[in-house]
Amino acid sequence: MKFKEEIKSAVGAHGVWKKKLKSAITTGEIDVSVATIRAEKQCSFGKWLYGPTITAKQKKSEYFQKVQELHAVFHEKAAQVAQLAIAGEKIRAEKMLNVKGEFTIASAELTTTMIAWLKEG
Repeated sequence: MKFKEEIKSAVGAHGVWKKKLKSAITTGEIDVSVATIRAEKQCSFGKWLYGPTITAKQKKSEYFQKVQELHAVFHEKAAQVAQLAIAGEKIRAEKMLNVKGEFTIASAELTTTMIAWLKEG
C-alpha cells in the first residue's frame, strides 16, 4: 500500500477501536488479547510503520518519530481500556474514553499528527 493509503487506512482503523472498546466495556469481553492490543508493531499500520516499505524520505519527516511514539501510546491506552473492561472496571474504562480521557487524547493526538504527515507527504 502507498503512503497516503496507509495513513488514511490507519486513521479509519484506529477510529474503529473506540467502538470496539465501548463494546468491551458493555460486555466485559473483547475478541483480541490485551497483549495483542498493546503490540503496536502487530497491527497493519504498525507493520508498515516499522517495516521495510517505508521510504528513507518518509523516515526523515518531522512526523515519522512522533507518529511512532504516539502510535505506541495509542496502543498502550487501548490495552489499558481493554484490561479494565474485561476486569469489570467499567467506570475507570469509560473515564479513559471520555472527551478528556487518556485514550481519547492519545487517539486525537495520533490522528492529528498522521493527518499532518499525510498533508506533508
